[in-house]
Amino acid sequence: MQQARTTCPYCGVGCGVKVDIEDGRLTGVEGDGDHPANYGRLCVKGSALAETLGHHGRLTQPRVDGVEVDWDTALDAVAERIQAVRDDAGDHAVAAYLSGQLLTEDYYVANKLFKGFLGTPHLDTNSRLCMASAVAAYKRSLGADAVPCSYEDLEEAELVVLVGSNLAWNHPVLYQRLRTAKSRNPLMRVVVIDPRVTDSCEIADLYLGLAPGSDARLFNGLLGWMADKGKLDDIYLEHHTEGFDVTLAAAREDDCRIEAIAADCDVDAERLETFFYWFASQLHVVTLYSQGINQSSSGTDKCNAIINCHLAGGKIGLPGAGPFSITGQPNAMGGREVGGLANQLAAHMDYHTPGAIDRVTRFWTTETLVPTLPEAPGHKAVELFEAIERGEVQALWVMATNPAVSLPDANRVRAALEKCPLVIVSECMADTDLLPYADIVLPASSWSEKDGTVTNSERRISRQRGMLPPPGEARHDWWIVSAVARRLGYGEAFDYGHPAEIFAEHARLSGFENLPDAPGSRVFDISTLAELDRSGYDALAPIQWPVTAEAPHGTPRLFENGRFATPSGLAKLIPVRPRGPEQTLSEARPLRLNTGRVRDQWHTMTRTGRAPRLMNHRAEPFIEITPEDAAALGIGDQQLARLTGASGEYRARVRLTKGQRRGEVFVPMHWTDRFSGAARMGSLLAAHLDPLSGQPESKHGAVALEALEVGWEATLLVASDEGGDFAGRDHGSYWARIPLSHCQRWQLAGSEASRDWLAWARQWLPTAPTLWSDDPTGGRLRAAGVEEGRLRWWLMVAPPVELPGLAWLDERFAESQLGSDVRRRLLAGCEAGEADAGPLVCSCHQVGQKAIVEAIQAGDASVEALGARLACGTQCGSCIPELKSLIEDSADVNAEHNTEEESGHAHAGQAPQAVQVA
Repeated sequence: MQQARTTCPYCGVGCGVKVDIEDGRLTGVEGDGDHPANYGRLCVKGSALAETLGHHGRLTQPRVDGVEVDWDTALDAVAERIQAVRDDAGDHAVAAYLSGQLLTEDYYVANKLFKGFLGTPHLDTNSRLCMASAVAAYKRSLGADAVPCSYEDLEEAELVVLVGSNLAWNHPVLYQRLRTAKSRNPLMRVVVIDPRVTDSCEIADLYLGLAPGSDARLFNGLLGWMADKGKLDDIYLEHHTEGFDVTLAAAREDDCRIEAIAADCDVDAERLETFFYWFASQLHVVTLYSQGINQSSSGTDKCNAIINCHLAGGKIGLPGAGPFSITGQPNAMGGREVGGLANQLAAHMDYHTPGAIDRVTRFWTTETLVPTLPEAPGHKAVELFEAIERGEVQALWVMATNPAVSLPDANRVRAALEKCPLVIVSECMADTDLLPYADIVLPASSWSEKDGTVTNSERRISRQRGMLPPPGEARHDWWIVSAVARRLGYGEAFDYGHPAEIFAEHARLSGFENLPDAPGSRVFDISTLAELDRSGYDALAPIQWPVTAEAPHGTPRLFENGRFATPSGLAKLIPVRPRGPEQTLSEARPLRLNTGRVRDQWHTMTRTGRAPRLMNHRAEPFIEITPEDAAALGIGDQQLARLTGASGEYRARVRLTKGQRRGEVFVPMHWTDRFSGAARMGSLLAAHLDPLSGQPESKHGAVALEALEVGWEATLLVASDEGGDFAGRDHGSYWARIPLSHCQRWQLAGSEASRDWLAWARQWLPTAPTLWSDDPTGGRLRAAGVEEGRLRWWLMVAPPVELPGLAWLDERFAESQLGSDVRRRLLAGCEAGEADAGPLVCSCHQVGQKAIVEAIQAGDASVEALGARLACGTQCGSCIPELKSLIEDSADVNAEHNTEEESGHAHAGQAPQAVQVA
């Protein structure tokens, strides 16, 4: 058995992973105890990486116009058709849309080809959807896209503020690291600022449930409060910043009294002043912010409002201090390093950077080739697809992302893709929503096969190592792009044989004419790493940039000397005028829509959807709403409902929660047409953008909610090798597909009052009904199809609340011959006397809610006791907030029960009605 070290391909934490390889298979995954991002921790998604591998469902052969071809034919077609578009419509008619899932080396080569040699500025990335506002704000204020903090700062802080970040679900390992730090330091305080009560609130000393979109008003108010209370760092402001007076004046254009700010933000005034006092009184403060801040039509201003407060208090460049934007994707930062955004060139140079176009041109010039870089930035993501719709862009190459799902106004994006004369897609999976629009499909390698580097949220570069061969004819993205470049006549500039050579070139460019402390010097500099040979690159240990002769071991923290990357060397405070969401509420769409991730899924589920245990925590798409709002609309918990938004609708199951604000709903971002019939979040959102960053306003939709009237609901299990994909069949008005270990689960619902289910089964299912139990009067049915002793399908027509635990049934699909005792229990769906485990809570150990509640009632009323009995919460820790919630709920029930008992004793001998009144 071999063991290798690599990096997790999911969120921006950038966890190190150790994998076991045996007989050419990845047999085990665990956290790398030596990696400084996670020190051995892994969340449930990382722990399940081995379960997402395998050749099933992978793209393994190039396709041109729907026909499988060899690589030479496919590459010739790509080069010839791109050149034909250039000849007919010009260089700017060609574009690329990339992804934070690409490795830095892939990104670098793609950016070099499109901007450097194809001469088009229209190369952007899906990082535009999550990080662009944070980037723009850092540049405006600090002079560079340079996150000043390290994860260590979370452990050294006296106050950690989480703003617009459900860290517990979106960056679980970092949340557990913060949770551990807080347990070790009882003086540390944590404040959560979020419209929703999320699992991150489990460690909060203070929660502010502010009105959506009011973040800038809150932080402007904090700046004014600090000034009024004499809590500014005047010395720091004088020596290291500029623009304070005009910034404070802008903040004071609104009423800076606590009561006025609290009213505008819809928070309790006393709680708000407590937060202001804590922030102003502590020096070591980290504000950790993410998509709740960035995904706004004024996201850049919101980020700058946060940075302003840190600069005004001197809370930056110190251990445990700084404004810390945490990225969503594993290589969002690496993509920005190489110029993956449409307003960038490469190596943190922009089009407006003095001398940058000439500098990059000279660096990429070879003996016979001179690149022709564009003179100005290209279309940002949403604008790019609008340009395709207008016919201005006629060739699009998409790599490792799914814009048919993830962009706002997704139906319009699909129409643009349908219209585009040439769509090229590099993809590793065979059934994404984007592939039907592709003229040319190129099979790419995936995690465990790719070899290169990624950069996490704290500027730490780590190696992602290829340990397994790609399946079939799949190839690495850098190889594909280089092969096309050679066919276009640019071979001399793309003569790469290994990603180490690409990384060395990227590192050299970072230091090219980049003199320390000189005007215009760039913070991003890894020039020392250009000296690595192949073996040094293979052995590269995680390291934070800058990596220079002055800092050969990396730089954990930036701006410690108070000198910033602006022309003056001073950080700039930016005047901010708060603005509300562009997507306004109306009588037709009266509810505010919030969107986000769930704990166990990643992006559009192309990878995590392959791991059955990751589908159990939230098996179906859902709509979260308060019980009060649901009651007013006549909608109950677990009922199916319909949201209508800017350009489409969303159908899902309702979840009632007290953590939601009145008048607001939340939906997850992950479900696609592969997993549900109408649960694409992007169809609910209008394409309103931040004017500076181009980032879409994905947190502030406007929707209407109504019950989805259904006459029946059903659960169907089908063997994975027998019609596991029922797309295009008679689903009814709602469906969701949920992969299990040995079968595919389908949740179905229809509007008609009844259906002849046995006839339907004979028409649509692979085997005729063998066993059934029918109750026509109650509209209930259970049936199964057994062929040659094997279970092929199982059907229950009834609401899913009546389902048995499905683990027993799932195992039956794996049996080659069902015994007579099993056949007798088949319609029941479980062993005699087997208890339903209830909703899944712990994905790592597959522990359900009912078992946890029973253990709590038996006396295991702590997370530690539950872990000792059931193992829940003992691996990745992501379920700990949910465990605590169940413990608290049980305590509330017991307290209520005791109160009722005391009331009963107090009224002994009185009429029962008196006891009930009491």
